[in-house]
Amino acid sequence: MSNQAPLIIAIDGPAASGKSTVAKRIAAELEAVFVNSGAMYRAFTWWVLENEVDPSDPGAVVALLGKTQLESGESDRVGTVSINGKLMSRNELSEERVNSNVSAVASVPEVRERLVSEQREYAESNSVVMEGRDIGSVVFPDTPYKFYIDASPEVREQRRRAEGIEDSILARDKQDSSRKASPLVIPDDAIVVDSSHMGVDEVVGAVLMAIREKQS
Repeated sequence: MSNQAPLIIAIDGPAASGKSTVAKRIAAELEAVFVNSGAMYRAFTWWVLENEVDPSDPGAVVALLGKTQLESGESDRVGTVSINGKLMSRNELSEERVNSNVSAVASVPEVRERLVSEQREYAESNSVVMEGRDIGSVVFPDTPYKFYIDASPEVREQRRRAEGIEDSILARDKQDSSRKASPLVIPDDAIVVDSSHMGVDEVVGAVLMAIREKQS
């Protein structure tokens, strides 16, 4: 892929659908950069909390955003995010307080507008497999490579518990699907893959086959 123009593969889906694992594998196969768009929202949510800003106060959140520098990079073909020069660690991004407040912060339209701009700019010079909740519908609506990875709520609850996360999948789904700014939707032209009863290898194989069919 290094000799080709940057390629953009959008992978959307609800929490614990398996989209992150699948996207990471697809990126490795295609020698692209895996980008978890949620890491940007988590990084800024962490920054909001570090600055003792109320995540439920949009005005205060937007004020802090205006004073915040975000930078996307990559390490071993995995996207990284720095905030005001601080490279965010996986542990910081997955703190329970971040889990509990990221939906509120991500629902602020100005936050989404700023981070969507960052995501688009990054893909101008990098082939990416980007996963999230609005990648195919909002961030890159023109890419022909759109996938929606789904699974039943029961299966996704089991996966979250296996990761030691006890938040409510149904509550998270409602937040993500009903927010006014870039709600979670299935793009009209996305290929939907239900991973409820599929192994990771099966899902990866199905997505890779669809990508190669579109490229031929």
